[in-house]
Amino acid sequence: MKSKTFLKALLITQTLLLLTYTVITFTNEGNALFNIFLSNIAAFNWNGQFNLDFSCYLTLSGLWIMWRNKFSASSIFIGIFAMIIGIIVFAPYLLYLFSKEKGDIKRVLINE
Repeated sequence: MKSKTFLKALLITQTLLLLTYTVITFTNEGNALFNIFLSNIAAFNWNGQFNLDFSCYLTLSGLWIMWRNKFSASSIFIGIFAMIIGIIVFAPYLLYLFSKEKGDIKRVLINE
């Protein structure tokens, strides 16, 4: 039970932290995220390596959301949104699933 509570607290903390950080960054830097993100990748430096690696994780998380829900229209929308926004979408989605599936991790992961 403690591990489930910890996971829920972690997901809530990550969501709030990243949401706050994103709002502050958007206020300070504007909406040039994709230009900066892609230019870092094109530069073949460590920032670019991290961005490319992170993009792979985001793609897998979005595809998992779609797969888990049998590629329904809503899951494709949520999956694409999660690929772009990241943990701000993914963590609340996991919290929703934990609630819906009453903490059954197997049902959360593979919907069986």
